[in-house]
Parts: sequence; C-alpha cells; structure tokens
Amino acid sequence: MECTITADELWGAVKFDATGLVAAIVQDVQTRQVLMMAWMNAESLRQTLSLGEAVFWSRSRQELWRKGATSGNVQRVVELRVDCDGDTLLLLVEPAGPACHTGAVSCFFRSVGA
Repeated sequence: MECTITADELWGAVKFDATGLVAAIVQDVQTRQVLMMAWMNAESLRQTLSLGEAVFWSRSRQELWRKGATSGNVQRVVELRVDCDGDTLLLLVEPAGPACHTGAVSCFFRSVGA
C-alpha cells in the first residue's frame, strides 16, 4: 500500500524527537543501495524540499550541513518518503559521488563476521 502526501501534510506526519531531530536514511534511487544515515531538523528538511538537494543537521558541529557543499558529492533528492510512524525519513537520491567521508560509495561498507 502506497500513498502520496503533500509537502504541507509532511509537516503533520513527521515526528521530530525531543531534540528536534528525525532520522534520515539516504538511498541511491537507481541501485537502491543504502548510502548513509543522517539527522534532519525542521530547517534542514525545509531546505532539502526547497533546494532539491540533501541538507542535514550535524550533531557534532551543531549546524546545517548541505551534503556535497565542500566535496562536490551532492545528493539530488528524487523522492522523499516518511515511514508509518513518522520518525524516519527516506531520501531517494541521485548521488554525484561517494556518500561516505572515507570515499566509500556507502557508509555501510563494513560487515560483521562470525
């Protein structure tokens, strides 16, 4: 079952946590590979919707962070989804380069062995 909500309805659907953040999973729209997980606040979500590019909230620097602003590895948002509980966003993106600061395509490049 899928449904579409408007950008206005999104604001009623998203449940920011006590610190004003919501988890955001980033996935490559073509390959469906999970690229990264980051945090968004209301302002980063507004900017993401306005710019059509991923903007996050950096918890360590306590500032907005436009993905690719310094590296050039911009993530153009093709689709934004909100989960059933409203506590996680899914950004389907066209990445302009690796998502991970290590240079890896995905931040999830380490698997746990037995």
